[in-house]
Amino acid sequence: MLEPSSSEEEDDDLNTQNSFTTQDSLSSGYKSGNSLLEPPGAHQNGGPPRAVSPMSVDGSTKTGPGGRIGDGRGSPSPSLTSEKTLTEAEIAEKQQREEDERKQRIQLYVFVLRSIAYPFNAKQPNDMIKRHHKVTKDGLEKLRTKVDSFLKGETQIPSDEAFQNAVHCYTEIFLKSERVSGIVAGGGLSQHDCREIFRHQIEKRIRTLPEIDGLSKDTVMTSWMAKYDAITKDDEPRRPGQRLPTSMLGNEVMSKEQLYDLFQQVLNVKKFEHQLLYNAMQLDSSDEQAAAIRRELDARREKVSEMERNRKLMPKFVLKDMEGLYIEEMNMAINTLKGNLESLPVQQGGKSEKSNMLPKSIRGMKPRRRSSMLSRSQSSLSRGDEVDESHVTQLSKSDVVLTFQIEVVVLEVRNLKSVPGTRIIYCTMEVDTSDKLATDQVEASKPYWDTQGDFSTSHPLPVVKVKLYSENPGMLSLDDKELGKVVIRPTPLSSKAPEWYKANVSKGSQDQELKIKVAVRMDKPMNMKHCGYLYAMGKTVWKKWKKRYFVLVQVSQYTFAICSYKEKKSDPSEMLQLDGYTVDYIEPAGAMFYHMNLEGGKFFFNTVREGDSVLFATEDEPDSHNWVMAFYRATGQAHRPAPPVTTGKSSSLNKNQGDADRARKHGMEEYIAADPITFDHAALFAKLQNLSLDWRLQDPFASLGWFTPGQVFVLDEYCARYGVRGCFRHLCYLEDLLEKCEKHQLIDPTLIHFSYAFCASHVHGNSAKERSDGVGTVTQEEKEKFTEIKERLRVQLEYQLTNFRFCFPFGRPEGALKSTLSLLERVLMKDISTPVPPNEVRSVIKKSLENAALVNYERLSEEARIEADLANPQEDMVGEVIVPPSRKLEDLIRLAELCVDLLRQNEEFYAEFQNETAFAWFSDLLVEHSEIFWSLFAVDMDNILAEQPPDTWDSFPLFQILNDYLRTDDNLKNGKFHQHLRDTFAPQVVRYVDLMESSIAQSIHKGFEKERWEIKGNGCATSEDLFWKLDALQSFIRDLHWPDPEFGHHLNQRLKLMACDMIESCIQRTYTSFETQLKKGILIDATTYVLPSEICAMVNVVLDAKNQSLKLCAVDGVDVDKSKKPDENAKTKKHKYHTKIDDQIEKTSANMRVLLIGKLISVLEKTLGKLSAYDEGSMMGSFLSFANKKINVTGTGVDLGKSYVSFVRNNMDTIAKRITDDLWVLNIMEKWYFDQVQMLSTWLTDRLDKSLHPFQCTCLAHVVKKIYTEYELQGMEEDKLNSNFYQQIEQRMATEEATCVLQNAEANENGDDSDDERRRKQVEAKKKAKARGDNKDDDDDKLQRQQSKVSQPGKGPPQPGKGPPQPGKGPPQPGKGPPQQGKGPPQPGKGPPKPKKMDSDSSDTEGEEDAKKKTKPKGKPNPQGKPNPQGKPNPQGKPNPQGKPNPQGKPNP
Repeated sequence: MLEPSSSEEEDDDLNTQNSFTTQDSLSSGYKSGNSLLEPPGAHQNGGPPRAVSPMSVDGSTKTGPGGRIGDGRGSPSPSLTSEKTLTEAEIAEKQQREEDERKQRIQLYVFVLRSIAYPFNAKQPNDMIKRHHKVTKDGLEKLRTKVDSFLKGETQIPSDEAFQNAVHCYTEIFLKSERVSGIVAGGGLSQHDCREIFRHQIEKRIRTLPEIDGLSKDTVMTSWMAKYDAITKDDEPRRPGQRLPTSMLGNEVMSKEQLYDLFQQVLNVKKFEHQLLYNAMQLDSSDEQAAAIRRELDARREKVSEMERNRKLMPKFVLKDMEGLYIEEMNMAINTLKGNLESLPVQQGGKSEKSNMLPKSIRGMKPRRRSSMLSRSQSSLSRGDEVDESHVTQLSKSDVVLTFQIEVVVLEVRNLKSVPGTRIIYCTMEVDTSDKLATDQVEASKPYWDTQGDFSTSHPLPVVKVKLYSENPGMLSLDDKELGKVVIRPTPLSSKAPEWYKANVSKGSQDQELKIKVAVRMDKPMNMKHCGYLYAMGKTVWKKWKKRYFVLVQVSQYTFAICSYKEKKSDPSEMLQLDGYTVDYIEPAGAMFYHMNLEGGKFFFNTVREGDSVLFATEDEPDSHNWVMAFYRATGQAHRPAPPVTTGKSSSLNKNQGDADRARKHGMEEYIAADPITFDHAALFAKLQNLSLDWRLQDPFASLGWFTPGQVFVLDEYCARYGVRGCFRHLCYLEDLLEKCEKHQLIDPTLIHFSYAFCASHVHGNSAKERSDGVGTVTQEEKEKFTEIKERLRVQLEYQLTNFRFCFPFGRPEGALKSTLSLLERVLMKDISTPVPPNEVRSVIKKSLENAALVNYERLSEEARIEADLANPQEDMVGEVIVPPSRKLEDLIRLAELCVDLLRQNEEFYAEFQNETAFAWFSDLLVEHSEIFWSLFAVDMDNILAEQPPDTWDSFPLFQILNDYLRTDDNLKNGKFHQHLRDTFAPQVVRYVDLMESSIAQSIHKGFEKERWEIKGNGCATSEDLFWKLDALQSFIRDLHWPDPEFGHHLNQRLKLMACDMIESCIQRTYTSFETQLKKGILIDATTYVLPSEICAMVNVVLDAKNQSLKLCAVDGVDVDKSKKPDENAKTKKHKYHTKIDDQIEKTSANMRVLLIGKLISVLEKTLGKLSAYDEGSMMGSFLSFANKKINVTGTGVDLGKSYVSFVRNNMDTIAKRITDDLWVLNIMEKWYFDQVQMLSTWLTDRLDKSLHPFQCTCLAHVVKKIYTEYELQGMEEDKLNSNFYQQIEQRMATEEATCVLQNAEANENGDDSDDERRRKQVEAKKKAKARGDNKDDDDDKLQRQQSKVSQPGKGPPQPGKGPPQPGKGPPQPGKGPPQQGKGPPQPGKGPPKPKKMDSDSSDTEGEEDAKKKTKPKGKPNPQGKPNPQGKPNPQGKPNPQGKPNPQGKPNP
């Protein structure tokens, strides 16, 4: 959790100050021994991080009874200054502080050791939530590097584009985020969190992917997660069997050795110090630890009694009546501890000596007389089933029955002489009256065994007998011969090593030196604490001074008895219950008071109770020490016996004494011997808990403040054993957690909630019966401390809510924000029973989110500013740098994108309250937070837009970004900011449309004035520019998705009406130019006329206008009526203006078709006029007939017919090639054909009474046949071709041809189908090429059509080499041409740039000119239509070079 002003240096300073302040306060508390800490002073609650208030003068922290443990507020530590500037006194003071700190840590470690060695109150929890490994700074860099390597293709992990995009998005949004670096620095991000965030992101992506047959989306999800795991896997896996360090055991239950190691690290205790303490404190001895606990409980009971007598020793309570209750609670706590101790079995923690025995197995045991009995039953004398053994006043002998396990191993026999070497021998073994066991049978020459016999007995002094037998060789013998026997009397203290025992043999035997090697091992029962021979004498028991065998027996945790036994007896002969006795050494002179003549015993000690005493003595000093310490542990007395001072040191010190001496040598004796009751365990525990938390937050797990199971166990045991109050424990814990939060370390709010709820229920007065710890008293210190922490916690929670994006980035830790809200609601409660009013919680959260909006916007603005500075570095300039408005607008657009991303992340990662009933109102507050956030953005937006020059349109992308987000958000749609955005841009949109309208009108006027009518695209240059601008304008306005439906409808209608007006103006100007162009005259030879390309361009303009009008002039498929106002009856009537403009276009198109056909028909009319000159009965006809017969001046009719057919072909090709609408072309072809046939029919009908001249007949015959073929090739239907007029013409021409006797000649002249076939192939090839769009003669038209089709509808034609304009990048701007990508709108007046003139344009023009030149006759053609080289006809009667008949049909000679 980071704050903008925070830094790691500040944290380091605070840590250093904390360490020395803590040392001072704790050391002073350690020396003073206060029972409870007094409440701390007031501190500054100005919000995290807390200000460091000076607490000391001259660099030293003044801490007394009012000091607070672990408080991080202090003056600068001397360690921050140079050692050279310190005086000798300051250096000495510093060294003294360090030494006091070390002593305190060791003393605290002693108490921790005792809690771990013999726990009887707590156990390690095994149901805690598993904590995952956290991501460190280095780990985050490694993760980024691995992902970058994958994206660069440096790994062998297979992937597809979709997965690559998902990983790239994950990297940019999550891994490279500054907030992720913050949470990593706070130790709150785990590898599991990174994986879950990736899974969350790809879930959304996979849901949007299309379904694939045979591949489910769950399979894709599993595959992607497996690839992610492969990318992020650890490079150095742990070796199998490698032991984990203690820091890696954050989730496991720890052993005692691991707990020791853990708290050595926590308390900074050295290993050799631990070893010294471990041995000197006898931590491996459960008896010693249980005795220490009993002594501690007795001391606590005495202290309670002292408090009861002197009430001034008690802490101050909020109520005076609580003092008596406090005494009861203390006694109850002691009784609970005593009950817990009693509930433990006697052998708890004991160390069995079985491990010291040789692991022998029973091989070849041969039972004699009875079967082998090898059971190992152990009887425990624990009486845990009884309710309270402290009330047992007298023990019976049955309570101290012992069970011993004895192992006997016979190994070897030596000096056996009485039997030959081949004789079979064996041994038997028995203990008391148990069954005999036998070894294997061996030859006497090899008397070796390795057989173990196990026995069980209840006699403390058993008798073990081993006998050697030889097998009787006689056939009738019943018993084997006994060669010798050994009697052994073992004790648990006797040697367990094999020994040679001399066998008892008969007097006359040769085996007087017979020895048997036997190992006897006798177990020590768990309830037997010590045994051996003592001299004893008492008043009521053992009244005679003599040596007896004694056993110290533990019956329960609080009951011990010293018993004397005789050989082969299981019940004690006499016994003494040690309740109330104390033991101590006694000088030999003091022993004389018991009896003057005490024979036996050198080292004396006695046990004393009111009215009774027993004197004991041993032969050696170590045995005396062992017995005294055993009695000391059994009696539970507070006084530790000290041996009397002797003149000479004993040469035989036992192990424990040696450990104690070594501890004393290294200064550890004072910590071990320190009485726990004299320490302020509350202060020590606060220190221990603080250090444990520090260690936990530094381990490899993302713990969020949760302790390990081992730490929880030790802290629980410490509190219970040393009487630390639960409320004080949780108050210190809350204080530590808050300090970590204020230093921006991530702490789980649920953890704080647990401790706070515990303290609140304690302070606010739950009854002791309802509380788990049974504590109902509340001290004044606890109440004051709780009040202080409550206020600090409230401030911290408000800070976290204000900075929720940085405290809980990407919704991590999971559920933390919800827990924070729940905790805040709990903190605002006045007590534990009265719920806080919802309005109060809402007001606090509302205020926090209002501040959050400001914080988020300021940080985002700073981020955008930094990005802008990096993108546009400024040179070092003196004075203020003036940023141009365009640059400010670019930065504002980038800021808007960041704002949209931020709010989308809020919806994605903090939308957990959408379906929550407890905090359902939180989503409403998030909406208000978003509105406030946008209101801050609106201020900057208004200022920057106000600085923009007038009539610039670069701000429209800003509107599109914001509006596209707001209109899809159900909560922010039509909200305050959305309305403000709409109101801000509405005048600009209206102004833009006005300027575009006037600009387009001007471009139409100027464009048609200068129009050359070259075919461009689907029309001419001006029409293309017009339709592109209209479409781009409408597309831009449509892409704005205007939020106000009424205004959006108004804009749409206005643009449609504008399009109607512009298209109407375009059509009118085009039609005017069309009429002007058609009025141009035809040359003298009418058949050389070719339709100009300008005419075709004009027709294309009108046809394109028809196509564009449906898109540009209809509102959602409903026609617009120009005669109505845009808003008039808009909802009740459907207007029909588009129908009118369509009608006008149809009318204009029809007029063009009529005029165009009239122009073409005029050529036929002139051709027929030429033929009319040959009519019979006319003067001109007679003259021409004569001239033709004599000198062939006028040529043949075939020449004229071919000229006309050539004219038809050329114009048909021109129309089909240059006019884009095939349907329109077909219509004009049909009309043209119909008018031609009708005119021919009419012309022939007028001459029914006359026969046709041969010139007329040949011409018309050629024309009629060819035009039928030509139009048939153009795709006209048969019924339209073979009309009535055509049938009349065909019949008339057949008659005329027969009359003129021209059948053969015509057949010879026109019967060759090669020309028709060639023409058919040519037309078909052109049709196919036109269908493919690759006609080489039509390159310019086809290229322009393709350009117009490639330009997407509604987006305007693309710029050459630039590609189509991208949506959302801005509208066309008035006067600037098509839009550049991301640059804003183009302006009309210039329009799209003209495409390059293709080679096909010039070739078409040249081809037309060539055709005209070729059609001009240079002389009379020959019958084949080819000119004579001299341009003169052949003389009549002479053969043709090709041998064909001449035009008169006369055969050649």
